[in-house]
Amino acid sequence: MSEDGQNRRYPQNLQGVLQMAMAAGSGAEGAEPVEHMSEERRAWLREALAEVCKGQMDEVEQIKKCLAVLREGDRGGEEGGDDGEERELAFEMLSELCENLDNARDLMTLGGLDLCVSQYLCHVQSGLRWRAAELLASCAQNMPQLQVYLLGIGALPKLLQLTDSDPHPTVRVKALYAVSCLVREQEAGLQAFLTHDGFSVLMRGMQSENEKLRTKSAFLLLNLLTSHPEQKGTLISMGMVEQLVSVLRTPHSPLHEHVLGALCCLVEDFPPGLKDCRNPTLGLEELLRQRARELQGKDESQEELDFCRRLSLMCFQSQQSDDTGMDR
Repeated sequence: MSEDGQNRRYPQNLQGVLQMAMAAGSGAEGAEPVEHMSEERRAWLREALAEVCKGQMDEVEQIKKCLAVLREGDRGGEEGGDDGEERELAFEMLSELCENLDNARDLMTLGGLDLCVSQYLCHVQSGLRWRAAELLASCAQNMPQLQVYLLGIGALPKLLQLTDSDPHPTVRVKALYAVSCLVREQEAGLQAFLTHDGFSVLMRGMQSENEKLRTKSAFLLLNLLTSHPEQKGTLISMGMVEQLVSVLRTPHSPLHEHVLGALCCLVEDFPPGLKDCRNPTLGLEELLRQRARELQGKDESQEELDFCRRLSLMCFQSQQSDDTGMDR
């Protein structure tokens, strides 16, 4: 083989192999004659294709083996330490494999999603519950086909229940992650979320003692309000402004940035939200002044400070202008 052939870097996946095969089988434009593929190169391409296809088949076999472990363990009962550890490893392997969208579809076809929802979200072992929720999140993220499938088999109400009331903090956080993957940028998911009172779950999540759950609940609320401003009325009717202001009075934490952002969304171009924020009993105007002073000069808190100033401007400086106009 020539020195150039020895130094050539060949592609490592099926798409790259096919592109090389197509390039080798067609001549470039111009007057140069077509150089036919050598037997050595043709043999290498055949071998590369075989290896790539074998790798894909190996991953399907791995998925099947993991599901066999989960099904066998479930038939064996919910007790037993070694049994639980083996199934935890199976879930971890599936989560890694299903970062590949084709593998996630294969898991669905093989019944893995149904198994997670029907048997493992309600499992007595918390380590299996949160790993099942994590796997569902991995599969649902950016995959409309799988999102619709999971909504169809009733995954969302179970995940909301885990988020709301599971005794294990990690289960609650992972379940909320899966909820987020099912409802963000997914209209059917949002409607199911509303049907099952999902905003109340987020409200309670922001009031929990689990800091991660509080922060992620506030972030999802802000995201949904930004994407679906038509839901402002629903949140105002729930007393969300008062609840969010009470969260702002808790010791300062990262979730406050998301809470201030949500309040800005509720106020902007929405008089009922503006009216609630101006309620003197909330003391929001002074709270915003104090928070702005505390955040001043802190580069890491710039976005929160911007939300604080924006909310103060919309709620209270415009009110002063209105009052001045009436006095005249």
